[in-house]
This record gives sequence, C-alpha cells and structure tokens, in this order.
Amino acid sequence: MEKKKIFIDGSEGTTGLRIYERFGGRDDVELLHIPSELRKDPETIKQFMHDSDVTFLCLPDAAAREAVELAEGEDVILIDTSTAHRTLAGWAYGYPELSPAHREAIRTGRRIAVPGCHATGFITLVYPLIAAGIMPADYPAACFSLTGYSGGGKKMIAEYEGDGRNAELDSPRQYGLTQMHKHLKEMKAITGLAREPLFSPIVADYYSGMLVSVPVYTGLLNGSQTPDAVREAYAQHFAGEPLIRVMPAGAEESGRNFLGSNNLSGYDGLEIFVTGNDERVILSARFDNLGKGASGAAMQCMNIALGYKETLGLNL
Repeated sequence: MEKKKIFIDGSEGTTGLRIYERFGGRDDVELLHIPSELRKDPETIKQFMHDSDVTFLCLPDAAAREAVELAEGEDVILIDTSTAHRTLAGWAYGYPELSPAHREAIRTGRRIAVPGCHATGFITLVYPLIAAGIMPADYPAACFSLTGYSGGGKKMIAEYEGDGRNAELDSPRQYGLTQMHKHLKEMKAITGLAREPLFSPIVADYYSGMLVSVPVYTGLLNGSQTPDAVREAYAQHFAGEPLIRVMPAGAEESGRNFLGSNNLSGYDGLEIFVTGNDERVILSARFDNLGKGASGAAMQCMNIALGYKETLGLNL
C-alpha cells in the first residue's frame, strides 16, 4: 500500500510535537519535513500542503486561516487544531463519538476542525443530554474546568517550569474572567444550547490532564432524572465507543471520593462520572488536554478520514 504523506504545519508547538511523536515507528506514512528556515514561507508551505495527503494545522488562529487560504483548490485533507474553523460551514467538527453524522462528516470531509480541550469535556457532558431530550436547550448551564499548564502552550510551559517563578503559580488560577473564552462559541453551537454557558476555567501546577464539570439541578431537566438515569443515558449514547468510558456508580470511591485531574495524563481516552444526589448532580469528564483534548483527537480524525483503524497510534 502506498504510504500516505503527512505534513504538520506548526510541528514545533506543543500539539504539533505530540502529533509528530505519534507517528514514531510507523511505516504506513511518510512525514514531510519542512526546513526550519522556511517554516513560515507561504510558497513553501503551499507546496508542502500540495504534496501531502493530510496536513495538520497546529497554528494560532490567524495563521491557520492564512494556511487554509493557501490550500484553496488543493485536494489535501486539512485537520485544524486551532479555534478558527470549529463552527464554520463546510468544516467537520472532529468529535466522531457525538453522532453517526459527525463520524461520517469526518470520514468524507476534506476540512476537519479538532475540538478545543475545555469544549471537549463540556460537549461530552451536555450534547448527549440535549440530544436525548433530557436537558432543555434553554438550560442555564455552568462549567468548571481544571487543566494542566501545558494547555497554555510553550509560553505558559516556560513560565511554570522556569527558575525563580512567581509563587502565585504554586496555586490554581482562574482565568477567562470576562466570560469571553474562545471555546465558548463551539460549546454553545455544537451542543445546541440557547446561550453560552457560564464558564470558569482554572489552570494549576501540573503538566497535563483535565477535569471538566457541569453542575445540574435535576428539577430543571425534563422528566424524572436521577444520577443513575443520567449515567444510563451516557452509557447508551457512547455504547461501543473505545475512547469513552462511562464510569459505574461509586467509581469515585476508589479515589476516596476525590476526582483527580491528572489521572489520565498521557492517555487518549475519556472518563465520564455522574455523582451527587436526586436533586443536584455533578457531571464530570476526565481526560488529557493533550490527548482527547488535542493531538489524540487529531490523530483519531486522521485515522477515520484515511480509513485506518480509528484507534491506531492512540494510547489506550
């Protein structure tokens, strides 16, 4: 079988490096290496995209948009890890477990947008409930998301790992205080919510891993909902999905009723926990912000688009 040619535009960034590492030891692909001194030259980039079967865009939003313009008219599959194209028509949203339609759009699409890390957790928890008619679209959703500092890219990694750092970095820090976080647009659009959720992201002093939580009043849901009923709704929605695991009732007890946020660091799957009581339920998604929240999701999308086994190259 002819090797597929892969180009990573932005291979020196955190997500790009993780994608690059995933191809180590594989003989079914050929990685195209752009000379370092030409990695920002438009004509060279255009040629590399032309020569590739798949190009990953691991770039800031503005640069990703420019790269897509360079690829206009090219048959290359573009997999964009930035925020730039996640809610645009003509782009498949790269979360195949959401529905058969999402997986088919990835399989047949030439333009695929990888979900944001925070958005991945929120959408995992909310989309199935709205799709099943359990959560009304006008539910006043809130979300708390705890992430490792690698989610902030090279600059934040250097800040946390540098000598003589500010003592404030020893503690968790809330950000996105203006309620204008760039993931909010897809969180609303993909789930079908009537409004963007109240969103409180928090970065803490560990490298990678996420815990995204959505608190819910069962009295504001449709029907008579309990933690068991909600858990069963997730189990039905994600049945047969190798990357999504709905944790059984009481699973949190193995952690002494704590849910750590770095437990799945280096892993490409995602765990769903449903805790609380019949009046107030906490929905939680635990995964790696660099795995299912970034490079792992990008690799999964590539596998689907090329007809490979969906989990090839993933750490499960």
